[in-house]
Amino acid sequence: MTPRSAIVVGAGVMGLAAGWALARSGARVTILDQAAIPNPRAASYDDHRLIRAAYGGRTGYMRLAMEAHGAWEVLQREAGERLYIPTGLLALSAPADTWARESAAGLAAAGVGVRELRPAELTRAFPLLTGDGLATAFLFDEGGVLLAQRILLALARLVAVHGGVLRPNCPAVSVDAENGRVALADGGTAEAELVIVAAGPWTPRLMPSFARRVTPSRQPVVYLRPPPQAAGRWAAMPMVLEIDPDAGFYLVPPASGARLKAGIHRFGGGGDADDSREATDAEIAAVLDACRIRLRDFGGYAVERGAACYYTVERDERFIVEPLGPRGWIMTGFSGHGFKFAALLGLELADVLAGKRDARAFTARAAGRA
Repeated sequence: MTPRSAIVVGAGVMGLAAGWALARSGARVTILDQAAIPNPRAASYDDHRLIRAAYGGRTGYMRLAMEAHGAWEVLQREAGERLYIPTGLLALSAPADTWARESAAGLAAAGVGVRELRPAELTRAFPLLTGDGLATAFLFDEGGVLLAQRILLALARLVAVHGGVLRPNCPAVSVDAENGRVALADGGTAEAELVIVAAGPWTPRLMPSFARRVTPSRQPVVYLRPPPQAAGRWAAMPMVLEIDPDAGFYLVPPASGARLKAGIHRFGGGGDADDSREATDAEIAAVLDACRIRLRDFGGYAVERGAACYYTVERDERFIVEPLGPRGWIMTGFSGHGFKFAALLGLELADVLAGKRDARAFTARAAGRA
């Protein structure tokens, strides 16, 4: 049975999606955050995030990502605005890489259109890129850009439409999941039948028992202004992923007026989740080094801004969505690839709490093991 009342701690995409799903199911939802709602320091706060079902050999996440599109459609219809731009995915593959080829095999078997491009074919089809150091590439019909800031604002608005309460600038200091209680920094207490903790990189601080299971990791990105002759082509580009055994590099096209973004998917950045979200010169330089190899005529690109966010990394990059005692759930460990699943996980968690879905099976599914 859906809980009559619920408190969500954290107003990133996971907390807002869970709050939206519960509120539309009839629960009285209160969302707390230490800052504004949406929280501009949350990992999910940005122009855009990627959705793609290419997951190498992790077929559980491949299947989950394919289902996630339907959940975003539910949100788009309810919000009355476009929140997803299909672009396709271009996966670049170095000689030592197996991720792209495994992704191609899995998605082709699932019925997704896949085309292999050798380096010479790649540069003819996508002259903005170089083929240096690549063995091959794969172009997937599936995948696109989620308009992250619009999604966060839409979720917050819909929580309120369904009768929920948003409490910005209301830090939580501890959670008693046994009794459905949250202690607040102002000395007050919030209580409900259910507490959901979705505190992102602040999870180890709020929930010390999870400090060994998840680790904050600072991740830099750079927003680029392409040369005038390339701007139109970039608007029509697919997203670009290059995964090698030691790192990951990605490019997000400027869909729907957003900026061209480049980033490195490499963990170990450490840091404190309260640190500045402005990228340092060294962080910007590391991203530009990756761009220099892959972008043709790189000298014509200008840096508009460098930024940083904090992932909450689980050792195997598998999500932790599990019960906390009799009156709590936690959502953490999304490891830089969770945004695409937020709407689906929110809706499915609401089903679990309504007794429509098995809790253990859902936890395994969120961990990519189903």
